[in-house]
Amino acid sequence: MTETNGGTTETRHIGILLFDGMEELDAVGPWEVFAWWTRHFPEDGYVVTTFSHDGAAVNCEKGLVVEAHHSTATVPELEVLLHPGGDGTQRLSTAEEHLRWLREQRERVSLLTSVCTGSLVLAASGLLRGRAATSNRSALERLGNLDRSIAVHGGVPYVDDGDVVTSAGIAAGIEMALHLVGRLASVERAHQVREGIEYAPNSAG
Repeated sequence: MTETNGGTTETRHIGILLFDGMEELDAVGPWEVFAWWTRHFPEDGYVVTTFSHDGAAVNCEKGLVVEAHHSTATVPELEVLLHPGGDGTQRLSTAEEHLRWLREQRERVSLLTSVCTGSLVLAASGLLRGRAATSNRSALERLGNLDRSIAVHGGVPYVDDGDVVTSAGIAAGIEMALHLVGRLASVERAHQVREGIEYAPNSAG
């Protein structure tokens, strides 16, 4: 529960999935955005957490080891689910248990999101059928081949298709996360978070 000037509101949870072979920045970039936002503005009513399927630490694509807060069994009910990309998505795209879990989550979460090749897993699970989506620029053709009904968009940092938001490669997850703060809270709040984390990729410093 979150205390506000008007009383108590229900806490809404943003969950970032962790898995072996995950691209580090796909998860850590959005985590920085969401964690800075939720810690500095708890009155907005959101918290962010991480989870892996079994609750254990994961070995990322470039060697970073990341601990999870929860397993899929203990993670709170999610408002937003973020699926990162990375080499590990090749395995997950053909893991029926994982794809079935994703389809079950789609029935529960209000907003399904992905970073980089995480969208390939969403496509493999059938959750992008008839939707607009994007991915890492090197994976756009594969995304289209997985499901011909997907309207694949390249050259953009993210694609917002309502209750499904996908982003392009790696660092684009930060842009997507800031966009989500704007959706879930306000554009002003997104600007405050951007300034707070000093994220200005086009700035000369």
